[in-house]
Amino acid sequence: MSEPGEVDKVSDPGAPDDPAASPGWRWWRALPWLLPAIAYAALIFYLSSQARPLPMLTSRLSDKLLHLVEYAAFGAVATWGLSHLMRLPRAARWAALLGSLYGMTDEFHQRYVPHRSAELGDWVADTVGAALGALLAWLLLRRWRARARIDA
Repeated sequence: MSEPGEVDKVSDPGAPDDPAASPGWRWWRALPWLLPAIAYAALIFYLSSQARPLPMLTSRLSDKLLHLVEYAAFGAVATWGLSHLMRLPRAARWAALLGSLYGMTDEFHQRYVPHRSAELGDWVADTVGAALGALLAWLLLRRWRARARIDA
C-alpha cells in the first residue's frame, strides 16, 4: 500500500520508473541488438584512421568496390539490429540512411588522415553499398521470419 501522496507504481503505468513512460526506453532494450552495428562502425573508423589500411586488399581491388562491400555489410548489420526496434521496412530505410550519413562523416574524417583523401565517389559507393546491404538484409530477414511463422 502506498503512503498518501505517493504514486502507486503498479496501478499507474505513467510512473517515472516505468520504462514504457520514458521516450528512449526502446533504445536501451535494443542496445544488445545494435552492438554489432556499433562495433562495425568502430572498425570502419579504425580502418579509416590508417594511412594504408589492409594493403593486401587495397592494392588488388578497386577502392570503390571495397567501399561498396564495406558499407553493404554495415547496412545489413544495421538493418538486423534496427529490426528489433522497429518494423523491418523502416529499419532497412533507416540503416541505409545511417550508412550514407556515416559514410559522409567517414570521408570528412579521412581528409585529416595522412595519405588519405575525401572523395565524393567514395561517399557514393558507401551510400550505394549501405542501401544494397539494407535491401539484402530486408529480403533475407523477411523471408526468414515468414518461414519461422509458418513453422511455428
